[in-house]
Amino acid sequence: MEPAVNIEIKDNTFARQFETITEKGLVTVEYSFQEKKIFLTKINVPDLFNDEIFISNLLKQIMLIAIERKLKVVPILPKIVVFFKKNPIYKELLPPGIRL
Repeated sequence: MEPAVNIEIKDNTFARQFETITEKGLVTVEYSFQEKKIFLTKINVPDLFNDEIFISNLLKQIMLIAIERKLKVVPILPKIVVFFKKNPIYKELLPPGIRL
């Protein structure tokens, strides 16, 4: 596994989203909590932003936050399901019964 690029992330608990600033603007990953699970529900990017490597690295940082907080991750968004398929090392973060 290649190391995740360190991206500065703010956990905006009021808006229930992780936020980071890029040269093109704000990128957010919306979430909700239920028990000890975090549901990743939406990725918001600025217009004309298509840096998939950046999004992948952002998701890796979020996985590290989930590990640190001992949370299971429930990928709601197809793009996040693809991330898990490309990065099987994070599959241990999936709750029991979730198959990709």
